Amino acid sequence: MENNTVDIIGAGLAGTEAALQLAQRGIVVRLFEMRPLVQTDVHRSGNAAELVCSNSLKSTKPDSAAGMLKHELSCLGSYLISFANETRVAAGGALAVDRDLFSQLATDALEAHPLITRVNAEVVGLGAEGEVLVANGDGSDAALYAPADAVIVASGPLTSDRLAAYMQKLTGQGHLAFYDAAAPVVMADSLDRSKVFSQSRYEDGGGDYLNAPFGKEEYERFMEELVAADRVIKREFETTDLFQACQPIEEIARRGFDAPRFGPLKPVGLTDPATGRRPWAVVQLRAEDAHGQSFNLVGFQTNLTFSEQKRVFRMIPGLENAEFARYGVMHRNSFIDAPQMLSRTLQLNTEAAHALPVPIFVAGQFGGTEGYCEAIASGLYAALSVSAQLNGESAPMLPDETAFGALIAYATSPETQDYQPMHVNFGIMKPFEKKIRNKRERYAAYASRGDEALQGYVEALHKKGLIG
Repeated sequence: MENNTVDIIGAGLAGTEAALQLAQRGIVVRLFEMRPLVQTDVHRSGNAAELVCSNSLKSTKPDSAAGMLKHELSCLGSYLISFANETRVAAGGALAVDRDLFSQLATDALEAHPLITRVNAEVVGLGAEGEVLVANGDGSDAALYAPADAVIVASGPLTSDRLAAYMQKLTGQGHLAFYDAAAPVVMADSLDRSKVFSQSRYEDGGGDYLNAPFGKEEYERFMEELVAADRVIKREFETTDLFQACQPIEEIARRGFDAPRFGPLKPVGLTDPATGRRPWAVVQLRAEDAHGQSFNLVGFQTNLTFSEQKRVFRMIPGLENAEFARYGVMHRNSFIDAPQMLSRTLQLNTEAAHALPVPIFVAGQFGGTEGYCEAIASGLYAALSVSAQLNGESAPMLPDETAFGALIAYATSPETQDYQPMHVNFGIMKPFEKKIRNKRERYAAYASRGDEALQGYVEALHKKGLIG
């Protein structure tokens, strides 16, 4: 009996995880990726699972929503969460990775699997029989292979214009986009260590973060220049649709000079060893690579021009001679209206999609989730859904009590209106019948309840032969 075949569009976090999960289950995978033939404004390589914004996968604390999600991924056998742990760099209670090593491990795993074929081509849509159409160099389209048994669209936030236009036809909705901002990275040896100090919040002595402390007057001068600095000019819809979870630092400052001081520049839990006091404000820097050769400016996503970033960010104490390994950029993030278009299994549930002879699933940020681990989880979950459907089974539903289950329930509920991509958080989780007023106890209870529900889900997957 021949193996089933699944076409996956996009070798980002979701597509890579889905490909490895399907291949593990004996399913042939054709993984389409337009890079390096067609590059984006923010990617640097043609490797799979390349991280283009922060190198942090957020908290590992078990009683946090992000920590719950990582636990769920580990229990479900996620490949990428395993690669993240292998390439981890110091970041306090967060899981941060050496982005190059992480991406290389993912790429190597794909290339080593005999059931996965990577196709370097720009996908522009599907044919009438469900075959993947790719762009030829002469401007025409071509189908490289016979139709697969299912398709997973995991093209990510930087979906190409032609594929986005095709997906618009399938969804019947207008093109939806918001703009995300990436923070700059500076070289470690260009920092003034007499001014920046090593410390994590609420910890004595050294820590995993470098901290650049502001005095009151220094901070106010910096804010004046930050607000007045030249920005990259965008069309009106680009500037009004800035993604709320990743606001550029200059946009936060426009709300008021003190807004950053109570946000990404908050000094709480830190003591400047030079003064013995808490600074007026602090810019934290997190290691970008395993060897600590470069540092990311935490919370400094920006839309400033490169020359203005160099001028203004060098006003930060300790960064007067900073050498920029990467400037901050703003880039397009595309996504579909998930609550109106996706089923609980992540299958595209529109009339045009159902008219095709192959089922279409959507994973990753294009499907309306936000965050690295959320993308990984959606790829894994889509793979489980596809595997079940190809075996004539109905996939068990991920319980609402789990972190990702709560997100899926929220993101695929038709009652969710004015949807913006969401990350896992306790605000969308099912509340307890008896209210727990103490926040720490409530979060711990969420984690305990979620773990119990997860174990039941894993058992259900075992019974259906969907997990080893």
